Amino acid sequence: MTVAPQWEQVAGGIRAQVESGELRPGDRLPPTDELREQHRVATSFVRQAILALQAEGTVRGVPGVGVLVAGSQPV
Repeated sequence: MTVAPQWEQVAGGIRAQVESGELRPGDRLPPTDELREQHRVATSFVRQAILALQAEGTVRGVPGVGVLVAGSQPV
């Protein structure tokens, strides 16, 4: 059995929260440090997960605001 890389595990956790409705369009993701502590991974893995989620359209970065779940109205 192959274990997914840590960044994929973080991305999967965030994706699951979006799919379950725990995080809804327009909700802001917790800060990187909080995600790092929640998932017990290095900051680089959190950043890589967020980049992957942005590439697939699940989240979007808004300068001066943070990372939001996609599907929201522009800020």
